[in-house]
Amino acid sequence: MNIVQHPSTPRPVSDPDPIVGGRVELQLLTTLKCNLKCTYCSLGVGDMLGSQTELKYDIEQLAAFVARHLQGKEIYVTFYGGEPTLNLPMMQAVMRRFPEFRYQLQTNGTLLDNLPDWMLGRFSNILVSIDGGEQITDGYRGRGIWRQVIKNLNLVHQRVGGSITARVTWGNPDTGFEELDELATAVEAIDYLYWQFVADEMYAGDSLERRKEVLVRLIDKFFASSETLYPLVPLMGIVRNKVLPTRGRELYAGRTQCRVSTHLINVMPDGKIFPCPDMMYAPEMQMGEIQGNWLRKSPLQPSPEMPCDSCEAFPWCRGNCMKNLYLGYVKKDERYRRNVVEPICELVKFIGREIDRHDPHAWFAGLPLPLRKRLVDAEVYEYVEIMP
Repeated sequence: MNIVQHPSTPRPVSDPDPIVGGRVELQLLTTLKCNLKCTYCSLGVGDMLGSQTELKYDIEQLAAFVARHLQGKEIYVTFYGGEPTLNLPMMQAVMRRFPEFRYQLQTNGTLLDNLPDWMLGRFSNILVSIDGGEQITDGYRGRGIWRQVIKNLNLVHQRVGGSITARVTWGNPDTGFEELDELATAVEAIDYLYWQFVADEMYAGDSLERRKEVLVRLIDKFFASSETLYPLVPLMGIVRNKVLPTRGRELYAGRTQCRVSTHLINVMPDGKIFPCPDMMYAPEMQMGEIQGNWLRKSPLQPSPEMPCDSCEAFPWCRGNCMKNLYLGYVKKDERYRRNVVEPICELVKFIGREIDRHDPHAWFAGLPLPLRKRLVDAEVYEYVEIMP
């Protein structure tokens, strides 16, 4: 990491405590370079992808920032990109400098077999981006990628200290129950499946109804057994919040579903800090800088213009995606609201209604204690958004 001079412009005044609660997720973008060209990549907005390939801060500047702004917090680092493993020396330097932190890696999985065992053993979770089955994944990412990723997961799974979570961006309405179910259960190298409804205009025509048909089957399978836990994080998290609603509020002032308002900070390779990894193209979203050693409260905060408080899902959803809400209701992007935000909110409400149809309280009451504990306290909740 190269040392650079601090900027000559005056440093903004830092907030006394911009992080809500006792935990903070320090998401370090090691590079914006990637070895794939996924068609939906959010870093393509504003031409961010590939725009920063080298770090403009060093490890001691990062340590000074942590000491000043994150002192006394429980810190877990997520390495992000681009493809973060393209800057392996930076990852190793951070893990050696801060051995007490927890670590997560978000990766496309193609280079996982290059990581040494000591690093794999230190990861509490590895988020592997995958889009569903082989045909859809390869369609977005390139021919042969699905098989390469699954092969790598099988190679490293036993060497990973924590869990492996498949992170599905559910964009294609052709994504079916069988391929999501395969990722959740049939691929032994995956511990959890997490999906996120794509924040793009892919909800026209009958695509909502097709997704609802898949959701019905997933939810039916989730409640079909009280002897095993179907490891779909969005369903696990929503059921948890319905059965134990305090869990949706207690750690981060009620904003646990989308962490950008409270305790997630994204550090770009150039040292600038933003609350949301999908809004690093917007200068008004900057909330800090490593070299200047300043940090302010996230500008992505709940607003009266957002309709969440009156929504049927709010008691357990707690706001879903703040970026979507901000663009749709604060920035008043009517097209984005109509074509992206409202369809996703409709799907989230639909999930809640389907879960209620299965009487989650009675189902939870019949779970053996180890499964109750896993549903309520799974560490993976800290590494992914519980809402899809």
